[in-house]
Amino acid sequence: MIPAREALERLVAGNRRFVAEAGGQAETTGPSRRAELVAGQNPFAIVLGCSDSRVPAEIVFDQGLGDLFVIRVAGNIVSPSQVGSVEFAADRFETRLVVVLGHSQCGAVAATLEELERPSQSRSPNLRSIVDRIRPSVESLLETELKKDPEALLDRAVRANIRSSVDRLRHGSQILEELIDRNGLLVVGAEYSLETGVVDFFDGFGG
Repeated sequence: MIPAREALERLVAGNRRFVAEAGGQAETTGPSRRAELVAGQNPFAIVLGCSDSRVPAEIVFDQGLGDLFVIRVAGNIVSPSQVGSVEFAADRFETRLVVVLGHSQCGAVAATLEELERPSQSRSPNLRSIVDRIRPSVESLLETELKKDPEALLDRAVRANIRSSVDRLRHGSQILEELIDRNGLLVVGAEYSLETGVVDFFDGFGG
């Protein structure tokens, strides 16, 4: 079992390699690595990320096969199925780090802000379920001066949504709460910059 802090350091180092274009993924994706993983997996981190095609966790953290247990959903929202997936990996594989990975210019967050300002009846119930999970974390921002600055509003909303997902994982599951209290599970929030490639761990990173 890899402790949470060590796992976090691996991700930080991997992202630095990615940004510097000094990645070493080829060593962990070849035939020998595939053969090693046939009998089982031991991912050192769980990543709940957005489905956006520009933010593949394994690539932005320069990791290979078997390294990350990745859950991807539009807007990196937390619903029962995502909680269950995190519980599964944390319990089954004793993975001790969970990262909620959002990103700049998130389309799902932008769509939620648009919905709050101009409600639409054309969204399917399935799409609305995503918007409704993002809504509570961002709607209060529309009551501030940020409403006059769409770019700053979206930036703040992206982080607010990440923090909300982190909070739901920390406090919305008895299994995860026990792992946090007794077994060293760490849940952190991070934002990937589409512009620079840098991942900023901003919630739960210190201490």
